[in-house]
Amino acid sequence: MAVFTEVCAQDARNLLAQLSLGELLGLRGIQGGIENTNYFLDTTQGQWVLTLFERLSAEQLPFYLYLMQHLAAKGIPVPDPQPAKADGAILLTVCGKPASVVQKLAGSSQLQPQASHCAAVGAMLARMHLAGQDYPRQQPNLRGLDWWNATVPTVLPFIPEDAAQLLQAELAHQNQLAASTDYASLPRGPVHADLFRDNVMFEGERLTGFFDFYFAGVDTWLFDVAVCLNDWCIDHADGSLRPALAQAFLAAYQSVRPLSATEQRLLPDLLRSGALRFWISRLWDFYLPRDAAMLTPHDPSHFERVLRQRVQYPQVALDCL
Repeated sequence: MAVFTEVCAQDARNLLAQLSLGELLGLRGIQGGIENTNYFLDTTQGQWVLTLFERLSAEQLPFYLYLMQHLAAKGIPVPDPQPAKADGAILLTVCGKPASVVQKLAGSSQLQPQASHCAAVGAMLARMHLAGQDYPRQQPNLRGLDWWNATVPTVLPFIPEDAAQLLQAELAHQNQLAASTDYASLPRGPVHADLFRDNVMFEGERLTGFFDFYFAGVDTWLFDVAVCLNDWCIDHADGSLRPALAQAFLAAYQSVRPLSATEQRLLPDLLRSGALRFWISRLWDFYLPRDAAMLTPHDPSHFERVLRQRVQYPQVALDCL
């Protein structure tokens, strides 16, 4: 989250006039993240999050917003987009940008998770996957393989030779994997695709919600699992998997939706794909940044370390199943 577009109090009042959310009490830009403009919006009826979409188009956005609405209706704790009074629209416009308003989830992010937190995320992720099975809208993961193939040539000139060799070799590996019959057989549906520790809220050990669905798309459910394992269940100093955390996550996920034999076999490869996806995007954001107030790009070298660990030690993940 960041602030690319400045929203003033009058802009917020004009927005609230379209909604049934009370009168404006406060408006604060949110720091962190790098895609959209986000504000906390406090009103006489509660606390909300206003998002202005900087890259996603009005044609793409209904997939995300209606997915959140669909999941909320199925009992998954996610922010539910608020409708306009006049026509029930959940895709709004603020400062000329497509926008949405959702309720602020209770709790805070758990940035140093224990096994209990990992288990809670694993079980809820499996519930979310099953709840999304009948979601009718279709949109690919826009940061998937096609985007990797298009973006890698752009970032290669900025990185050292050894990193460039790893990046190209892993991209070739992922292209080969994506063409395989095993990969084609993986179960798929709507995925969050960015369920890092700062996109989940807890009160103590109770999970209160998943949020920031604006990288979601239809992809393999195993990719979602891999993204989570690569953030929730690692030693952040070197990127290695922490077996106790990974075992807790995977056991809880499989208690709701058991992984198929093919999913289990391909888990090390999907962990590599999850690391590659975020290494590429962090390289892109770091070396080709956009102007934004409060914007701090993430260190891309972190996911280079994660990827090197996954390539070198594939058995660690298999031992956690």
